[in-house]
Amino acid sequence: MKATVPITAAGLKKACSQCNLLELCLPFGMDDTDLHRLDELVGARRKIKRQQPLYRSGDLFEAIYAIRTGSFKTDILLEDGREQVTGFQMTGEILGLDGISTELHSCNAIALEDSEVCVIPYAKLEELSRTVEGLQHQFHKVMSREIVRDHGVMMLLGSMRAEERLAAFLLNMSQRFTARGFSSAEFHLRMTREEIGSYLGLKLETVSRAFSRFQVEGLVAVQQKHIRILDGAGLKKLIQHHANMR
Repeated sequence: MKATVPITAAGLKKACSQCNLLELCLPFGMDDTDLHRLDELVGARRKIKRQQPLYRSGDLFEAIYAIRTGSFKTDILLEDGREQVTGFQMTGEILGLDGISTELHSCNAIALEDSEVCVIPYAKLEELSRTVEGLQHQFHKVMSREIVRDHGVMMLLGSMRAEERLAAFLLNMSQRFTARGFSSAEFHLRMTREEIGSYLGLKLETVSRAFSRFQVEGLVAVQQKHIRILDGAGLKKLIQHHANMR
């Protein structure tokens, strides 16, 4: 069962001041009056257990979700019954933008670990954006980042070899962890290798072989889902080589 916890204005201010979502939920220069109005926007948090859905494809679109803790994957069901992973989202990122155009969610959002999200009703976001200076601009920045990330994935799937795709994926995860104040060289991947393969358009065996090759070449050390990047420059060189070959 999904647990929803109300947030008070005082609690919201304290929570937002320490949150990676600061730029979306608390634009710079916002005063106490606006903070009380934000209480109307981010009115609740929801806890999602590991492997449970935040929403499913076809569900009515009512809100976007700011990931406060934990991580998620988004996927779609193909005609042959297979699941195609379309993205991985972590703390400080937004879920639910897929439903804006049709008012129905077009994918599933599944928790990769016990997670918590801030629920942001979209109708209230639109209403508040018209009166709170900076909020609409920050929201557009978030949407722009999602578009750029999706474009990057299309580039991966369109032209890179298996090792290059995995190298780009690991470097991308490294950058995202760094942006959240964590180590750029050592992190825990919550997704399985099969899910990584689905996302990168690779078979499970291909992903496993690429990881093994990276270990043999001293690029990374892998212990189950724990990753340690030993030679970031070497991983970047793989991608640069691809760029030079185009």
